[in-house]
Amino acid sequence: MKLAGHLIVDCLKAQGVKRVFSVPGESFLAVLDGLHQSGIDNVVCRQEGGAAMMAEATGKITGRPGVAFVTRGPGATNASAGVHIAKQDSTPMILFVGQIGRRMRGREAFQEVDYRSMFADVAKWVEEIDHADRIPEIINHAWHVAMSGRPGPVVLALPEDMLRDEVDLRAGPRVEVAEVGIADAVARQCAGMIETSHRPIFILGGSRWSDAARASVADYTSRLGIPVATTFRRQYLYDNAKENYIGEIGLAPNPELRKRVERADLLVILGARFSENPSQGFELLGIPEHGAKLIHVHPGAEEVGRIYTPTLGVNATPEGFLEGLQKFTVGKHFTCKAERASFEAWTGDVPKVPGPVEMGEVVNHLRDTLPADAIFTNGAGNYAIWMQRFWRWRHADSYLGPVSGSMGYGLPAAIAARMEHRERPIVCLAGDGCFQMSMQEFGTAMQQRAKFVVIVVDNGIYGTIRMHQEREYPERVSGTAMRNPDFAALAQAYGAHGETVDAAGAFGPAFDRAMGAETAAIVHVKVNPEALSPSQTIEGLRAAAR
Repeated sequence: MKLAGHLIVDCLKAQGVKRVFSVPGESFLAVLDGLHQSGIDNVVCRQEGGAAMMAEATGKITGRPGVAFVTRGPGATNASAGVHIAKQDSTPMILFVGQIGRRMRGREAFQEVDYRSMFADVAKWVEEIDHADRIPEIINHAWHVAMSGRPGPVVLALPEDMLRDEVDLRAGPRVEVAEVGIADAVARQCAGMIETSHRPIFILGGSRWSDAARASVADYTSRLGIPVATTFRRQYLYDNAKENYIGEIGLAPNPELRKRVERADLLVILGARFSENPSQGFELLGIPEHGAKLIHVHPGAEEVGRIYTPTLGVNATPEGFLEGLQKFTVGKHFTCKAERASFEAWTGDVPKVPGPVEMGEVVNHLRDTLPADAIFTNGAGNYAIWMQRFWRWRHADSYLGPVSGSMGYGLPAAIAARMEHRERPIVCLAGDGCFQMSMQEFGTAMQQRAKFVVIVVDNGIYGTIRMHQEREYPERVSGTAMRNPDFAALAQAYGAHGETVDAAGAFGPAFDRAMGAETAAIVHVKVNPEALSPSQTIEGLRAAAR
């Protein structure tokens, strides 16, 4: 016989879980006891939102659910930020939440929450395990739900008295989700549509991309010369050095890329939902019917035709679709020299902006010194545009950023990345506002001896909001100024390496010292708030409004 809390740990081991991210709570003490000497690393976090983001980032990296444990009530509400990211980013994730005792339910007991109601819109499935003898069944189903179709988060509530029940059960088998393929007739039809097109374009996005799928789409499209674009924050799906890669269609894309998508006579949207950001506010394509032919391929059947009515809808994973498509020959070769030249110009020279410390200096040094397999993480904010646009993404697992646009993500993601990749360089790029939403997790990094560099871009404002504010209500500044701490001193207070950059030419040496440090490091880069983005300044926005 064993405690139900111990059986849950056995089930995690059966699913190949190496580590969990948690903030301890009295509502799941029996699980914490089961984790003791289990061989599963329990990464102790500082706030539940950070723990959930680390679990989500692990799901992105591995393709299998990352796991977080949080306590009831406030623990669950804090963790909801990470659950929302997992939903919008289509990431497999399991959040275990402690719960009140079963006999207390419905009395608004201490920290009581109805998790089915709370998480109904942000999780794929929410369940409460009331009976210990159902633990193996429910956990196996949770893994299947999280990974199948369009991946996403699952929330499992654990009544604390249930966790103390004794059971004589074993964990279920390891869950694997099959690739969803296509019939030869559908693959032949897709190949025929490509054969008869004149201006096709593949747009890649979403999740469930295997190594085989990435290799197959690269082989197929480069062999035929078909131009390839990626959706918002998914540019790592395709080697940017290939001559048929033409850019990211996301927030403020290359105008020439937008025109290329608009002129296409065949769009193959592969893996992506093509939601608000890549669709330019749902205005790029006609809804529900687009003027050009559209092949929409998605592993979630519910997403095919949800917004756009495709010429041909295909319910398949990227790997399953490409395996079928490769069977049929297309005797045509396309070209995208003009589009490629436009991409290279758009992502080439970094523009000059006001201030002694320029983001161009930062980007150029990173491009000159870091290897192609370096891993970047970031949260949300205009600061992220610099790497999104000017770094040439070469490796599929080289980027962790929230498609959902959630602030505070970069630091937890960097910790998760270091747990999975012990040798590769990892750089977290964070704005001053973004960093302060999760900076307490720097303590988690130090406790885990997770070595990476955080570049805090400090302009003393919520820059993205200020940009919108100056455009809509010029010179009426409200609620966007910040008084910031000394971020280098913060690093030093944790026993880490910290440096401040506030002069031209100082970033390169400071970053190199940070990379060579024995601990995690923070490089505090002070930039001029006038420089809102690579192409916009406060004065420029005000002048345009006059």
